[in-house]
Amino acid sequence: MARQSGPTGDTIGTPAEPGPAGVTVVIIHHGQPERCVATAAAFRQQTVSVQLVVVDNGSSDRDREVLHHQLDDATIIELGANRGFGPAANAGMTRWLEAGHGDWVVVAPHDARPAPDALAVLLATVRERPRAGIACSEYGDRTRAVVDPYLGGLVVPLDTDGPWIATEHPHGTLLALRRQCLEEVGLFDERYFAYVEEADLALRAAGAGWEAGMVLGSLVRNPGTTVRRPVVEYLQTRNTLLLVREHFGAYNAAMRLLIGVLSTANQWLRPSVRAPWFDARARWMAMADYTRHRFGPPPIALTRLP
Repeated sequence: MARQSGPTGDTIGTPAEPGPAGVTVVIIHHGQPERCVATAAAFRQQTVSVQLVVVDNGSSDRDREVLHHQLDDATIIELGANRGFGPAANAGMTRWLEAGHGDWVVVAPHDARPAPDALAVLLATVRERPRAGIACSEYGDRTRAVVDPYLGGLVVPLDTDGPWIATEHPHGTLLALRRQCLEEVGLFDERYFAYVEEADLALRAAGAGWEAGMVLGSLVRNPGTTVRRPVVEYLQTRNTLLLVREHFGAYNAAMRLLIGVLSTANQWLRPSVRAPWFDARARWMAMADYTRHRFGPPPIALTRLP
């Protein structure tokens, strides 16, 4: 496959355009090329044709070389730094929007594992809903995510058989987005960097009259994250506060901040009630950065922890 430099120095490939029934899949990668190759293979094995776009978030020379060697049928965009899930997805979706290939684009991290018919089931369902703007696959655990005006994202038991399950918080493990919806409401808000940006986009889409949902029968797995626990804790805490403020107002955000302070103190004093991702230092830093309006990447002090 020939390589060429894009206008910003990106290294890209020149794969064939997807067919009428195919779809572009944007895979976000950072530092896990073997997992990324496995995810690309899972998408190649789908029952619909795919065009792969891999966005690399500042991985090492060795990791990028693995991608170019193993994924020579994919477009590879090199950002040169870890800009986060949302910004990297935006880079891939912008390329797709400019190319004009199809009505739907799919976004996934480098460790997503879709079932062989996941895309076929997902696309068949959304194509029957003219106002469907954002849709995700299911984990198969009979739950769905919702957004509480004070608490942010919550997971609740599933109480219907679908296949379309309305949700304010579609997850990003396998996310499909309609071209017209993105053109109307915009891409991911890059202040979030990673985590919660899907909920923000879904709420913005709902405000413009689009539907967001989860499709039952379209299965995806997520074998496990390699993101450090303090980073996850920091981003989820800070970004939830941002989400509540942006969509429900300053009062709700103030109440969410108070809840965060009390919850952090309680879990710090009582180890038996701590959540799996709990990290007191990361939480305090997240709440402090929220009050300072510091968004984007997490603090370097957290990313360098073992």
